Amino acid sequence: MEFLADYASFFAKTLTVVVAIVIVLIAIAVLRKGRSRHRAGHLDVHKLNEFYKSMRERLEESLLDKDELKALRKREAKAEKAAGREKREPRDRVFVLDFDGDIRASAVDSLRQEVTALLTLAKSTDEVVVRLESAGGMVHSYGLAASQLARIREAGVPLTICVDKVAASGGYMMACIGHKILAAPFAILGSIGVVAQLPNIHRLLKKHDVDVEILTAGEYKRTLTVLGENTEKGREKFKEDLETTHQLFKDFVAQHRPQLSIEKVATGEVWLGTSALDHQLVDELCTSDEYLARRVREADLFRVQYVEKKSLPERIGVTASAVLEACLLKGWSRLNEQRFW
Repeated sequence: MEFLADYASFFAKTLTVVVAIVIVLIAIAVLRKGRSRHRAGHLDVHKLNEFYKSMRERLEESLLDKDELKALRKREAKAEKAAGREKREPRDRVFVLDFDGDIRASAVDSLRQEVTALLTLAKSTDEVVVRLESAGGMVHSYGLAASQLARIREAGVPLTICVDKVAASGGYMMACIGHKILAAPFAILGSIGVVAQLPNIHRLLKKHDVDVEILTAGEYKRTLTVLGENTEKGREKFKEDLETTHQLFKDFVAQHRPQLSIEKVATGEVWLGTSALDHQLVDELCTSDEYLARRVREADLFRVQYVEKKSLPERIGVTASAVLEACLLKGWSRLNEQRFW
């Protein structure tokens, strides 16, 4: 009876994990199928100068009395009229993008469209500002995201990265591409390293007389597994792959920020903004709000966002998939040996 109770408990736990995995896989498959169909998105462009102007005017309306406000508006109208008669030099243009990264760097789908649109008209006299927030994630996903920002740099357009909260691991891989990196004093930066982990329940299965056969063609087709018995040779190969990926990461950062002492900072550690400045991971301590408020005085600012409309079932599916996948990724690690920046 005790054996049956143990077996029932083991079976229930295993079934729960399997069902959760199946739900996630189905949700991801449905979403990818939907994304594979051609769906028209559109580019939203908003002039931020008008936003800042409206905020200032609203504050003036609240603080000034009626006569003062009227006099101020008359002076502004007179100044605008005089400026209209003069031949003014074209103002600089600043294009503002936002990247909010998750484990899969799913925002890259919009980023690639935004970059493509910008590069059809952006010039070397313009500037692209990316407000970047990401704690990193999958290697291949953030590799693609970094490649999108590299397109801006390769086109000769000045690229400024603003980090208000975090740009670590894959997030810093993206940030290092900027010609200039700005960070808030308590933003988190660094984590130039690679991590991979996965559970192994081979001994548990063996205890309950459950055999698992894993057949491969190719010596290193599978190094570490969840169900099978792991070998020292497999562990060594897995670690070798991690070291190779880490070296590529270090080389990439060193290429874009040669002023860094790469061996000193590529330890997987993170630093707050002030310390990051000392280690030359960033160029200036400044929030994105402060920087844009400074630039709006001398340039025309445009927020560019690619929007793809999703139906209600798709939005629900995206949320459910993200929650379930995050639980599995963080709680059960990656069952198929995904590596993370």
